[in-house]
Amino acid sequence: MGASEWRLIGNLADIPRSGARRVRIGEVEVGVFRTANDQLFALEDVCPHLGGPLSEGIVHGNSVTCPLHNLVIDLESGQSVDPKPKCVRSCMIRLEGDQVFLSNPDLHELASKRLS
Repeated sequence: MGASEWRLIGNLADIPRSGARRVRIGEVEVGVFRTANDQLFALEDVCPHLGGPLSEGIVHGNSVTCPLHNLVIDLESGQSVDPKPKCVRSCMIRLEGDQVFLSNPDLHELASKRLS
């Protein structure tokens, strides 16, 4: 992807280790998650169960637990580890030095699906 296909959202230090930060871009809210070993993931910031803010959940390993009803979501796949699987849409993320970028095409896709 070219440089124009990535959107700078902040610095790695803005995202707590084993935590998350919510980023609002237009009408889309994305949870940006940082694991204890500094892996980064980006998911639409809404639990597929009852719409809770995943960015306010507990990050453990490569998962996040919804703060409302304890649904566990795998950060890599966006898939719940529930007997009745649910899924959250993801966004590509990359780190350049200390700067964190989200994929503009993925953000546009999230926005278009939200509006439809």
